[in-house]
Amino acid sequence: MPIIVNLDVMMAKRKISSNELADIVGITAANLSVLKTGKAKAIRFSTLDKICEALDCQPGDILEWQNPAEKT
Repeated sequence: MPIIVNLDVMMAKRKISSNELADIVGITAANLSVLKTGKAKAIRFSTLDKICEALDCQPGDILEWQNPAEKT
């Protein structure tokens, strides 16, 4: 999938654990893990909003589009 999830990078920058972020956002640690590993097929805007608020970042800090034609 050409969407890269950099959630773990932002969490490391903000020094926040998965369990702590999951509690703040109101999702399970398992669902957060699915997001972190890039296995999620979708994300609710409300969840993305809460993640961005908790990490004090922009959606583009978490999600990145990679052109499959340019993949090396």
